[in-house]
Amino acid sequence: MAVLGRRPPRSRGARSARLASGSVVSSPRSPECRAAESAAASSLPRFRKVLFIASLWGVFRFQRGSCPVPPCRSDCERPNAAATPVRRTRLRHTSRCPAFRCPSLRLHVRACPPGSRSSNPRPESHVPDESVALGPAERGSSPLLSPVLSDAGQARTDDEEEPKHKWPGADEAYFIAKEILATERTYLKDLEVITVWFRSAAVQEDALPAGLSSLLFSSIDPIYELHSGFLRELEQRLALWERPSGATGSRQRIGDVLLRNMRQLKQFTGHFQRHDEVLMELEKAAKRVKKLEAVYKEFELQKVCYLPLSSFLLKPTQRLLHYRRLLGRLCGHYAPGHPDFADCRDALTVITEMTAMLRHSLVRLENLQKLTELQRDLVGVESLIAPGREFIREGCLHKLTKKGLQQRMFFLFSDMLLYTSRGVSGTSRFRTRGLLPLRGMLVEASEDARSVPHCFTIYAAPKTIVVAASSQLEKEKWMQDLDSAIEAAKGGGATPLELPGSVVCTPPRRSSDEVPLEQELAHAHSTRSPPEGQSTLRANSTAHVCWCRSTSVSRADHSAAVENQLSGYLLRKFKNSNGWQKLWVVFTNFCLFFYKTHQDDHPLASLPLLGYRVSVPQEADGILKEHVFKLQFKSHVYFFRAESKYTFGRWMEVIESASSSPGRAGPPEEEA
Repeated sequence: MAVLGRRPPRSRGARSARLASGSVVSSPRSPECRAAESAAASSLPRFRKVLFIASLWGVFRFQRGSCPVPPCRSDCERPNAAATPVRRTRLRHTSRCPAFRCPSLRLHVRACPPGSRSSNPRPESHVPDESVALGPAERGSSPLLSPVLSDAGQARTDDEEEPKHKWPGADEAYFIAKEILATERTYLKDLEVITVWFRSAAVQEDALPAGLSSLLFSSIDPIYELHSGFLRELEQRLALWERPSGATGSRQRIGDVLLRNMRQLKQFTGHFQRHDEVLMELEKAAKRVKKLEAVYKEFELQKVCYLPLSSFLLKPTQRLLHYRRLLGRLCGHYAPGHPDFADCRDALTVITEMTAMLRHSLVRLENLQKLTELQRDLVGVESLIAPGREFIREGCLHKLTKKGLQQRMFFLFSDMLLYTSRGVSGTSRFRTRGLLPLRGMLVEASEDARSVPHCFTIYAAPKTIVVAASSQLEKEKWMQDLDSAIEAAKGGGATPLELPGSVVCTPPRRSSDEVPLEQELAHAHSTRSPPEGQSTLRANSTAHVCWCRSTSVSRADHSAAVENQLSGYLLRKFKNSNGWQKLWVVFTNFCLFFYKTHQDDHPLASLPLLGYRVSVPQEADGILKEHVFKLQFKSHVYFFRAESKYTFGRWMEVIESASSSPGRAGPPEEEA
């Protein structure tokens, strides 16, 4: 009787390597072996039928939460090839996984279509390999996520443990350096919105005048090139820092890289000072050239332009404030005798001198950008941009009318109070309902007389209105800002702009023949105003979120948010399972933007944080992981996990600044 041939024994490591490479190599078999396998194949259909029924039952048990065994990720990786021998080999390999006892997990591996899983082993970097779409039940009716994560890939329903990274010690300096690297990646992507994407759209349509094109890109391109090299240096230094052996001495430092690049940045001070001129010329040309206006509006609707286009012109100057804050953290962490302390101190001195020199330019640029943004969102105001006009607060109040309380959107400026309403369509702009000058205005509380909670009365020359806020704190913020603006308007001048923790920046005196920047833009905007409905309102814009959340945002909040921007990887908990999804998260403009990786050009979704509360999970939440924070707005709850204690504290800090900053009222009261 012939003896059947057997394959030579193989180690589990060799088998995993073959599966990871996408190929399965079989040893030569004798004719007797092939004949025996052909005879055994006749009973295979019945076995597959039984396995299919058992798998369906396993899916039912898994979805009901009765499957306690997590899958073994390293042993269940599926190759790209879809041939039948590969599937049989993979099932044999899966049978060695401890999770093979659960038929639902076997079906999860079998059901993966070809190419849905990577054929390469999971890298040690922070690049996630899967994304998941949020269901409608999790999103709710409020504008929490826009756009929806509908193209983020297949969901992972496992509860696998993330690999525990062995950080180079518990040194806080490493995590500060890592934060500098993460935010630098985001900053470079923001610059590419102008230098790459907008340039491509404008050149393709030949929409930019030659003079404007030269002014715009000559002030941005050199800064982009400098930061591209800076990012490469940061990545190389962090790679050396993270090496498991020999990462001591000169490798565990970043001050020399920062000092060298801060000195190079100081040479571009003139470029930073021209950004307000660039914004002015861009807005004027957009109103004068119809082709550029069409390209401008169409570009802002693209996914890559996740903020108003004018906001990206503020990024270079705002980035200087980020450097100053992060360098201050490094200097505060290092002891004076640390080898990296001297370079970090010198770099902090350089960047502090730059921010002091450019502070007035930044404040003026931020105010101008906000006015141009509101000009596009409002209907009925011919020229919102006027000399000396400054934005103070925007938010939602309820106006008392004959029909009762009506929701209105209010905009407070240094010389007037504007209130508007939204149309029936969710994408329509705000239509102006009334304009009240601040001169001669009087504000007083009238809650007792009107029997309306949190209401106050505004007495103005044209008319008197009664409005109600969503909370007592929101009412106090509005009355405080109104009283300050009215008092400043009595003197006939605008209120000097001020940033938190800084000296008051008084605008410099102009010569008699110099035309103010706002006056030029006012003339440009008064030439043509687009009709209502022609421009759509961004779902995550501050005005839209304030309208939906019944809250408000002040100028001080916008200024504070500039210095509280953050980027990095977070794990987001699935709603109906114990699994976690790894996402690249960017916090800016009171909003979280979610990407699959830091290399993506546009976000998958966004979560506006106005009105949200941030806290640590309670025992009832059932979260057993560490470094987890909880975001909640009414019934909408999200859990995110950070990689370390330091990053956990940083995310809590920046989110709290958006949820309960001193210059803005807290979250609106819960609805009954």
